[in-house]
Amino acid sequence: MFFKTNYDISKTSKMMDENQFWEILKLSLENSSNLTDQERYLIKYLSKLTPEEIIGFRLRTDKLLYDSYISDLWCAAYIINGGCSDDSFEYFRTWLISRGKEIYYTAIKNPDILIDYAEEDECDFESFWYVAIEAFKIVTKKELYDYIDYDNFTYIEGNYPEIKFNWDDTPESQKKICPKLFKKCNG
Repeated sequence: MFFKTNYDISKTSKMMDENQFWEILKLSLENSSNLTDQERYLIKYLSKLTPEEIIGFRLRTDKLLYDSYISDLWCAAYIINGGCSDDSFEYFRTWLISRGKEIYYTAIKNPDILIDYAEEDECDFESFWYVAIEAFKIVTKKELYDYIDYDNFTYIEGNYPEIKFNWDDTPESQKKICPKLFKKCNG
């Protein structure tokens, strides 16, 4: 099999179409039985796309991370993990994205639905954040970050909005946000 490795790539801020993104994730879930398998599947799948599409996948991931940077979801992560730092919240949200469109959007509206996932071995999928980077390197032998147009793509970690927390580390405040999840993880 021949892979083209000499691409003329321009910086871009274009995200992958959201429907295409979710379809790729759906396929990855159908073709894997655990997070490691899903990571491998995604790298292999993305390696068949153009460099621009691979960048677009990463940018769509970053946008979904940006959109899920919310207090109620952080509370759910805190409850499930027994605490949750900034980095842990990133990896929790990459895990959430990796579960697919329906779970992602439902959890944003009501993170208490994550009660069905609180017993999974991991609600943390740090390496999901890097699948596009690995695929890009395979395809181009270059660093993906060098081809993101940061002047026109601002949905990145350093630009997250400030969260106004509506909970704290007291059980009473967490129960108000995620009563079922709190009870399951602490009861």
